[in-house]
Amino acid sequence: MKKFLSISGLSSALITSTPAWAQENLEIIGQPINGAMGFQPAASEVARRLQWLDGMILVIITIITLFVTGLLLWVVIRYNRKRNPEAASFTHNTPVEIAWTVVPIVILVFIGAFSLPTLFHQQEIPEADITIKATGYQWFWGYEYVDEGFGFDAYMIGAPATGGNNALSSETEEALIDAGYSRDEFLLATDNAVVIPVGKTVVVQVTGADVIHAWTIPAFGVKQDAVPGRLAELWFKPEKEGIYFGQCSELCGMNHAYMPITVKVVSESAYENWLTDAREEFAGTPPTVQLVSK
Repeated sequence: MKKFLSISGLSSALITSTPAWAQENLEIIGQPINGAMGFQPAASEVARRLQWLDGMILVIITIITLFVTGLLLWVVIRYNRKRNPEAASFTHNTPVEIAWTVVPIVILVFIGAFSLPTLFHQQEIPEADITIKATGYQWFWGYEYVDEGFGFDAYMIGAPATGGNNALSSETEEALIDAGYSRDEFLLATDNAVVIPVGKTVVVQVTGADVIHAWTIPAFGVKQDAVPGRLAELWFKPEKEGIYFGQCSELCGMNHAYMPITVKVVSESAYENWLTDAREEFAGTPPTVQLVSK
């Protein structure tokens, strides 16, 4: 259910929210870099397998492209009008026709032998250690820790809902610094981050509250449309502590570019401490205390 938070409450959360920090001195690992090419560093097995598959297919299509280009150049030079004033006349060439039918089939089967296991690995959802429901709104993300009984909204630091105007003003830069970021993380950092422990299987249930959004963290190799009325799932197991950024990746309206995703991967002890504070911060259900008689 969408949560109604006041602007003043959101602004104060930028400065005073301890749960949003979770663990200090985290390295920023997954983020876009100006002028860079290629993928962000893979921080999960899902991402690593996808990136390997992409590299393998790139090698294959590069070889095919070079071969076809070389063949075209050879034909242009060898069979131009100057060298062959009288064009040859024939209807077919059986060996060539067999080759251009069989070879592509072999190539496609080879690619499929690697791509299908990777697809199944991504789409078969394992048993979750942590389940989080992510709901896309115009224009922010709402999160519910399904097994913990609390949830929160995550706005971009500097968004109008947090007292900003989608611009890097001095107030926005100060809010970024207070939240543990720098001006370089403007448009990437949110006031509340998704916090998860390293090495645990995380299942994210994704849906939309109004229009279609998309929840994406490139370093984890996950991207899932958030469709209103439907509940989709994705999973990953983060392998390294750090801060990872993503963006809504489905055009969802005027402020589509201003609903980033921030995920903090922390140690298990830091996560437990964050959970304790988050239950109180976000008015969640306190953990059940079991009394053991002596």
